[in-house]
Order: sequence, then structure tokens, then C-alpha cells
Amino acid sequence: MTNHQAGHLSRRSLLGAAGITGAVAAAAGFGAGELVEPKAPTALTTVGGDAVPFHGTHQAGIVEPMQSVLHTAAFDLTPGTGRPGLTALMKRWSVVVAALTQGQPAPGAREDHVATDAGPNSLTVTFGFGASVFAKAGLQARLPEALAPLPAFPEDQLDRARSDGDLWVQVCANDPLVAFHALRTLQREAAGKATVRWQMNGFSRSPGATAHPHTGRNLMGQIDGTNNPKPGDEDFAAKVFVPAAQAAPAWMANGSYVVFRRIRMLLDSWDRQSLTVQERVIGRHQASGAPLSGGTETTPVDLEKQNPDGSLAIPGDAHVRVAAPASNQGAAMLRRGYSYHDGFRPDGAPDAGLLFIAFQADPLTGFVPVQRKLARGDALSRFVVHESSALFAVPGGAAEGGYVGQALLE
Repeated sequence: MTNHQAGHLSRRSLLGAAGITGAVAAAAGFGAGELVEPKAPTALTTVGGDAVPFHGTHQAGIVEPMQSVLHTAAFDLTPGTGRPGLTALMKRWSVVVAALTQGQPAPGAREDHVATDAGPNSLTVTFGFGASVFAKAGLQARLPEALAPLPAFPEDQLDRARSDGDLWVQVCANDPLVAFHALRTLQREAAGKATVRWQMNGFSRSPGATAHPHTGRNLMGQIDGTNNPKPGDEDFAAKVFVPAAQAAPAWMANGSYVVFRRIRMLLDSWDRQSLTVQERVIGRHQASGAPLSGGTETTPVDLEKQNPDGSLAIPGDAHVRVAAPASNQGAAMLRRGYSYHDGFRPDGAPDAGLLFIAFQADPLTGFVPVQRKLARGDALSRFVVHESSALFAVPGGAAEGGYVGQALLE
């Protein structure tokens, strides 16, 4: 057999051949391991062993590197739960998450062994409060102005059953079982106090899938997140977190506001466009992520650059132009979006797109002006549909021995 023929053996054929040869070799006094040497089990390395602290100034799951799996859900309080029940729930949830994020069993919780043999896998759980919970808990006087309802945008086709909610939970991890187990545990612990309003799953690139750190891609094949604020930026904290000295109300000190949007991508329509059209819609080269104005992925977008014929290198309605901080009086937010795929619609089109999650110090100066601009003049709007929406106040992190939302509830 030639090397070329050997290279085309199926895995099943190869294993079958190995088994036969191994039996013959054993009969002849040779070990089968000389032909197929089994690999040692993979050790629990940084992917499974990494743990993110639950306690801290800010909640985890905001500035940490994105994990590969997302489970996000909104809960509504059951009738009669009120402030005492909400307080007890947040205390209990915080105790549970503090243990799970370190790879430990949740104290006092039923153990279903779904994640018993896994490490923490960078598990983070982030909590938020919706505007509707304040009246139910008798906390109207502590409702932040920034939690005012988001305005209606022209292209919205929102399903209200999958929007809003009293409480928000974001569960992220690098192992699907670890993420599922965490959310399922939280749901069980909420029994009698809160029920799931909606729940969605997302995914991102797995750690180690590329040879070097690389900005993720969305389901349109585009590199997505290049212009995200970076923790090393001078004004990063001011864009993402509520300054403690300026917090109004005070309980939001070191917190953030998160906008959640389920955005279905019209992938069949997108795929019918030529590569040139797709790149002009986005304003970047698809393969490299470099802006059409030149350079590499991280080269700043030059909105003034012109082509030899005098046309703009970045078209006037290109997504990167319309969404750029320079086009929105500096408005910016930290996007932490995940792709989703929920099968196929009746017409055969993928029910797939982006679970848009964006953290900011104030949605009225972050998300709202940018989305208004996008709704008016973004070429990408022809290929997406906004199907659900929510806004939550994400309080600061819990101190050791404390719980998330303590400054609000006490």
C-alpha cells in the first residue's frame, strides 16, 4: 500500500486493522502497543481547572475573557414573594454560586452529579435586576433612572414573552455540563420564590481553538468585537461601571447596566450577497477583519479615507462607521455577545444569530444613542431582526460573607 492510499484509510478501518494486527502480533510475542500506542488521559489543565472568584468589587462575567458556553435566563418573582423572599433568594443564590465557581458542591443543595467530575471551567454567574422587580419588592424609591424602558426602535419585532423580567442570570463556562448544572441548580433553589420567564443558550469559540488569541467571529463569518473597549484603556471603567462616588442611587456603586437583545440573522439572504457586498455592509475585510480603509484588524478605522475614485473607503452606511464612537459622540459599551442556533424555521432558514449582551455605565448614553443611529442608517439592518430585548441593573460584586444586591435589599 502506498503512503497516499494509507492516508485515506477511514478511522474505523484503521482501528479495525490495528485490532487484527494486534491479535496477530500478540500471538507472535509482540505487543500491540508497537502499532497503536494509546495516549495518556488528558490532565485537568487550565481549561477545566481555572476558577474565577465570585466575590469582588465587580461581579464576575463582565470583564473576564469570554467563555465558550452561555446560558442566560430571566426570572419573575412568584406572587407574594416580596422583599423578604427576594432577599432570601439572593442570599441563597450567592452562597451557591460562590461554591460552584470554585468547583465545589453547592452547600445544602441537591447534588445531581451532572458536573461532579469536572473542574470549575472558568464558571461565572452574573445577576441583574429588572425594573419590574422594584414594585414587587416595595423598592420603588430605589429604582434607578437608568432603568427607564428602552425606547422602541423602528425595526424591532419583539416577542414580549422573551423580553424583560424581574431578575437576570448570565451563566458562562468553558464546559457545557458545568454551565447547565449551574443554571439548573439556580432554578431549583428559586423554587417557590421565582420562576423562569425565558431562557436562551449561546456559544463562542472554545479555548485553544486557535493557535493564538483571536477576536471571535459571528455566524455571518465576520470578526466581531475588534473595537470593544479594552480593560487597559484609560476610560474603560468610566464607560462600563458606575463610579462609586457618583452612583445614583448609591446601591449601584461599582455596578453596571446590561442590555440584552436576541438578534436573528437572515443568513439565507446574507449568503446570497457577494463577498464584496458583505464587506461593504460591514466595512471590514471578512478574512482578516481589517477595515476597508487599510491596515490590519486592529488598525483604527479611518472614516475619512477615500478610494482613488473619490468614494469613501468605508461606505456611509457601513456598520463600523455607523456604530463607531466617533459617529456617536463617544458612546461606547462593552459587548459580550454569543452566537445561537435553535434549529430551522418553517421556511428552512436557520433560526440563528446573536445573543447581544452589552455592559455600560449608563444605557441612556451608551446603547440607546448607538442603536438609534443603527436603526436609521446601518446597512446591516437589512440582514437582522431584533426579536427580544431587556435591560437590567447589575449591582457591584459581593464582599466575602455578603451577597449580590445586599446594598439594595438592606
